Amino acid sequence: MNSAAESFVDTDLLAAGVAARRAAAQLRETSRETKDAALHAMAAAIRVHATHILQANAEDIAAAKTQNISGSMLDRLVLDGSRIEAMAAGVEAIAELADPVGRELARWTRPNGLDIARVATPIGVIGIIYESRPNVTADAGALCLKSGNAVILRGGSDAARSSAAIHAALVAGLRETQLPEAAIQLIATTDRAAVGAMLKGLDGAIDLIIPRGGKNLVARICEEARVPVLAHLEGICHVYVHAKADLAMARAIVLNAKMRRTGVCGAAETLLIDRAILESHGMAILRDLQNAGCEIRGDENVCAGLAAVKPATDDDWRTEYLDAIIAVKTVDGVEDAVRHIDTFGSHHTEAIVTEDAAAAAQFLESLDSAIVMWNASTQFADGGEFGMGAEIGIGTGKLHARGPVGVEQLTTFKYIVRGNGQTRP
Repeated sequence: MNSAAESFVDTDLLAAGVAARRAAAQLRETSRETKDAALHAMAAAIRVHATHILQANAEDIAAAKTQNISGSMLDRLVLDGSRIEAMAAGVEAIAELADPVGRELARWTRPNGLDIARVATPIGVIGIIYESRPNVTADAGALCLKSGNAVILRGGSDAARSSAAIHAALVAGLRETQLPEAAIQLIATTDRAAVGAMLKGLDGAIDLIIPRGGKNLVARICEEARVPVLAHLEGICHVYVHAKADLAMARAIVLNAKMRRTGVCGAAETLLIDRAILESHGMAILRDLQNAGCEIRGDENVCAGLAAVKPATDDDWRTEYLDAIIAVKTVDGVEDAVRHIDTFGSHHTEAIVTEDAAAAAQFLESLDSAIVMWNASTQFADGGEFGMGAEIGIGTGKLHARGPVGVEQLTTFKYIVRGNGQTRP
């Protein structure tokens, strides 16, 4: 790290942490009306700044193409008019959500007369480290503001110009409503040392780190962080076509789950097909995938039944391709499918396609993934589709938050105890 970078980490980042802590204190007491007004102002600013955002994004795309990145990764980076409008609409949708702060989660009275309430409260200062997707800048900023948290954002270098342009629109919304600009900060440097400084907590300023990116990024953060981490791990998502699946439905769901957008974490990476319907259902489904440009890596039964299928290895069952590639395996019933998912999955999202309610119930109850679905595409694993406005990521751990991380998941709670003079004997 050169001297300029060291200076930035030693001074600017620590100052950012102090400013974020002050902003968080103000946001704790900010009304829903003010937060929502700021969010609407941000959405309007995103639309006003659309030309500037697109110009910045074009520069990022040009730079990315010189690095020969994959098509799916490029898709994550690209913005156009419709995606910018969706970004603005997502911020507005967050404004329409109920305020998660101050919710009374539970309340009871003790025999001695103490009145005890558990009340939702902001976490404080959240550090979010993400790659590629510039829309995360808007989603994360808006979700944190709605939930009363200050946020320090550190995006990937490949989307640095796009993220900066989006951030400028968010700051314009804060400024218009006289909220502190430090409530949503974007780390300007792309030096990796900035990530290390955030993982140390910026001298106690950061309360929680949320990573959103590839396996290597998340692994580094989980290993080096000195503050709590809400991990968004791999999306090794499965679709299981049960013996009693409706063929037309199965074809539509599998094709959408894999090919709608291959670079999102909810994209299906492994297809499981009951052996009994490999000929009657499986071949049509697999031909649909091939016709859509998807490479198939199958077990011996799949390879024997369809041309141009590559033999799958154990590594394929453990791979998040984020590309037009899918691993396909035949199984013998629900128990076999669940056993495979438990062995090779990442506890993200799994779906069963079947008309048999008992089989669906067994599948949904047996799996320990964050999201389990019946007769729906795994691409619905998204906070916006869950009615949360947007999400910061999909939590695959078991503590604090699982599934889409929206405004409610960005709060913690405190106990408010009301007495009338009680003392403890």
